[in-house]
Amino acid sequence: MDIKQTVVIEGGFWGQLKLNTGETIRINSPEGSQVADFWALDANDTSKFLSTEHTRSTLEKLVPTVGDKLYSNFRQAMLTITADTSPGNHDLLMSACDPQRYELLGCTEYHRSCAENFCLAMNETGHVANELPSPFNIFQNVSVKNNIIAIESPNYNQGQYLEMRAESDLQIIVSACPMDIALTNGPDKKPKRIVLERFNT
Repeated sequence: MDIKQTVVIEGGFWGQLKLNTGETIRINSPEGSQVADFWALDANDTSKFLSTEHTRSTLEKLVPTVGDKLYSNFRQAMLTITADTSPGNHDLLMSACDPQRYELLGCTEYHRSCAENFCLAMNETGHVANELPSPFNIFQNVSVKNNIIAIESPNYNQGQYLEMRAESDLQIIVSACPMDIALTNGPDKKPKRIVLERFNT
């Protein structure tokens, strides 16, 4: 594996990188259970982005698995899942946490959020976030039972990872979710690091 770039994201913060066609990104949490909110945008036209709803309807699945493609809001294949050593619990249903989410959970002070992280990342590249796409929530354990959606602790173990190959040139944004109230990041409710690696397969 020829690693071209490594991005370390501290818990609660964000990172981004450019992924060229044919390159692979590996996502892992070296400290254990931690959700990575993942966005992919067309590197040349950010109005085209990874769409969880279009991916669900195209795959006819709630959770993508190895060999599946992730699709844009124009139903273009953006990424292909090429490897997954985790239990495979990833989420295409939940929106990014935002200030209003923390207010509903009783937080009365400023709290970092994945929505803010996305906007900050977009601003860094000179783009304005006119729309907040729902993220692909990597390692997030969401159950659906009797019409009830529940966030459960990730069953992810240290050293496990997800890999995806780019089907076009992409701008990747990842937020190491800052949630410390719900079980999103495990029973310790502590945001942890996410590591991104970009390489040729």
